[in-house]
Amino acid sequence: MTPAARVQAAIEILDDVQAGTAAEQALTRWGRQSRYAGSGDRAAVRDHVFSVLRCLRSFASLGGAATGRGLMIGLLKSQSVDLGAIFSGLGYAPSALSDEERASGQEPVEDAERLDVPDWIWPLFQSALEGKAEAAATALQHRAPIHCRVNLTKTDVATAIKLMADDGVICSAHPTTPTALIVTQGNRRIRQSSAYTSGLVELQDAGSQSVVNALPLRDGMRILDYCAGGGGKALAMSARAQLDLYAHDLIPERMKDLPERATRAGAQISMLTTEELTDAGLFDLVLCDAPCSGSGSWRRAPQAKWNLTPERLLELENIQYDILQKAALLTAQNGVLVYVTCSILREENVDSVNRFLKENPGWNVIYQETLPITQDTDGFFTTHLKRL
Repeated sequence: MTPAARVQAAIEILDDVQAGTAAEQALTRWGRQSRYAGSGDRAAVRDHVFSVLRCLRSFASLGGAATGRGLMIGLLKSQSVDLGAIFSGLGYAPSALSDEERASGQEPVEDAERLDVPDWIWPLFQSALEGKAEAAATALQHRAPIHCRVNLTKTDVATAIKLMADDGVICSAHPTTPTALIVTQGNRRIRQSSAYTSGLVELQDAGSQSVVNALPLRDGMRILDYCAGGGGKALAMSARAQLDLYAHDLIPERMKDLPERATRAGAQISMLTTEELTDAGLFDLVLCDAPCSGSGSWRRAPQAKWNLTPERLLELENIQYDILQKAALLTAQNGVLVYVTCSILREENVDSVNRFLKENPGWNVIYQETLPITQDTDGFFTTHLKRL
């Protein structure tokens, strides 16, 4: 495919997304209908689509319209690309620009538009992040870094870097997280690398790793990953100590890949259904990586930024409170209840914890940390709670 044909494909996919289709679904549909597209073409089209979704408002302003065509015009303008060379109407290229399209579009002016944040969310950013709100929003306009976690039960950081390089994946040690690698080249080869297939490394954001590294783990502890999802944090915990480790998720299908991942990593993790938790007893540490807006990871899933509504945020706050209430009942008397979100919004973080503390006298915060997006990780919030 030519560069112009890739732009036309992205326009069609973005029109599908703007009509309400999930981005991944729209990309999959296009891929099935476009057998002629090679891996490089698919990667380029995907990059176009996600670059636009990260900067939807500012590109709509630059391009003069929120259509797939207008958004791609905005993207190309931001990159100082010669629009005439792309919008030529030749072959599979987009049709030539009209006089109206050439004259339309302007630089975004208002902060929320310029920084690609929904109007109603921008005050929440400012409240939560104060003077760092603009830096966080700017970070969300760009592609997220790719991180791997080194499985220290099987290898060390230096060896993992060398083995990855042997398979064309270039990494360096992350400056803030001792188990993390930053992938700078060859990220699409990670899953085929020998280090990955043999369980020496696992894909995991450095912020997520930092959350696990801060847990007060010791050999022999009975641990429950209450909202395990794909099991990334459970796997990271298993590499830190000899644990009696359990994973649970309200939707068990989310854990479907965990047995294979655990086998690859050499980890022992027992999965529990919600019904089985009733007779599972108490745990020394219960980790609640709660469902949230995902605002700390919107550069990975940018469509979520535009789909979030005030009503959904309130619903999430109630879900988070309910999870804390239920997880507290599973925590031993001297145990630790850990609350985590990949959100940067106060409503889901400090406010959720304070609501739980108000309704549950005797619980206290013994550790709390916020990991900002601006430190080359996803944004995370974590609190450790204990009865005192």
